[in-house]
Amino acid sequence: MATESPLPAAAPAAEGFSAERLERLHAYLRGATGADGYLGAVALIARHGRIVDWQAYGYRDLARREPLHRDAIFRIYSMTKTVTTVAVLMLMEEGKLSLDAPLSRYLPGFDHPQVMTAGDADAPVLRPADKPITLHALLTHTAGYPAAMKGDEAAVKAMERVDPHGARDLRGFAERMSRVPLAADPQTRFAYDGAALELLARVVEAASGQPFERFLQQRIFDPLGMSDTGFSVPAAKRTRVVDITTMSEDGHLRRADGPSAKHPGEPLNAYASGAGGLYSTAGDYARFAQMLLDGGTLDGHVLLGRKTVELMLRNHLTMLPPPRNEAAAGEGFGLGGYVVLDPARRGQPGSVGQFGWSGAASTYYMIDPQEDLLAILLLQHLPRGDGGKDLPRLSRGFYALVYQALQ
Repeated sequence: MATESPLPAAAPAAEGFSAERLERLHAYLRGATGADGYLGAVALIARHGRIVDWQAYGYRDLARREPLHRDAIFRIYSMTKTVTTVAVLMLMEEGKLSLDAPLSRYLPGFDHPQVMTAGDADAPVLRPADKPITLHALLTHTAGYPAAMKGDEAAVKAMERVDPHGARDLRGFAERMSRVPLAADPQTRFAYDGAALELLARVVEAASGQPFERFLQQRIFDPLGMSDTGFSVPAAKRTRVVDITTMSEDGHLRRADGPSAKHPGEPLNAYASGAGGLYSTAGDYARFAQMLLDGGTLDGHVLLGRKTVELMLRNHLTMLPPPRNEAAAGEGFGLGGYVVLDPARRGQPGSVGQFGWSGAASTYYMIDPQEDLLAILLLQHLPRGDGGKDLPRLSRGFYALVYQALQ
C-alpha cells in the first residue's frame, strides 16, 4: 500500500546504514509478529532527516486477516507526554509560563500542598509540604504525587478515593487533584506518574486561553503536518486503527478491555489526556521527533528555540542525591523523556544524550542527537502486570539492531 513519506527517503548506505545489517532487524520483527507473537508492528528509522527504513509487519486485526500497513494508527499512550512537554515549553518561550513558578500561580487550589505521613484514605495524617509544587517538578515527575512505589500504597488509595481520572474535563481533573495529598515533599524523589502531565495540560489551557486539544492541533499538529494524530480518530480513518491486545490466562492473545478496544478510534479518556490520550502513526511521530532533532524547527515551522530543545534533552534530576539522581541505571530524565547518561551502565548500545520514551501499549521512540538519528517502533499490546506468561518486550532488541546497522 503506497503511503506518502513523512520525511524525504534515502538509500540506507547514503546515510551511513548497512542495508544488509538492516535485514537482521527485519527478520527480528518478522519473527516477533509471527503466528504466536504480536499482531503487527511498524518500524521507522531516519538519519540526517531522511528515512532509511520504514516497514510494516504482521496484521492489523486480531483475526489476522488484514495486513498491517505503514499508515496504521496506534494508541501511543505515554508518548503523548513528550508532546505535552513541548506545548508547555512553547508557552514558556512566549513568557506565559515559568518552569520554576508554583503550580498555584496558574491553577487554583494548589497554594498549600499537604504530604500524607500516616493513616489511611479514611483518616489521613497530613503535614504541610516543605516547598511548593513547581511546573518543573511536574515535568520531571518530582512533584511528590502518589505513584507505584513502595510506601505509597495509602496515598494511592487516598488519590483513588478522590478519583481524578473520573473527571469529565481537565478543569475537573485539576480540581480533584487539588484535594489529593502528596506522598513525598516536592523535589525529593523521581516517581513516574500520569497526574503531573494531566495538570500541565490544564496549565496549557489556562495560560493559552484555549482547550488543550485545540492548542495541540493549531500549534503542533497542523504546522508539522501530523494529520493522523489526535485524541480520537475520524470515522473515515478508523479502519486503520490497530486492534489492541493483551494476554489471557490461557496464554492466548485477546482484545484488551476499554472503550477504544471495543470501538477503535474512540477517545481514550473523557478529557484530552496530556499524559496518554493520543492516537498517532509512525509517520506523524517521525515528523515530531525530527523537529526535536532539528532543534525545534521542521520545514520552516519553528515550534521551539534551539536552546529550549537543548534544555529539554538534558538530565534534570541532578537535584536528587545519588543514586536517585537517575530514572534507571544509566538514565536520567529530561523534560518529556529519558536521557541516556551511560550506555554501558544501561547495558545496551546507544549514545550519551540519547532521548526518548515509550507508551503503555508497546510503543517506543528515541532520538540520538550525536548520530542525528531517530527510531520508532509501534506495536499495540498491553503487557500483563501480574508476572504471568506474556509476549517478550521488543524495545531493547529493536534498538540494538538499529545501532548495529550503523556503518
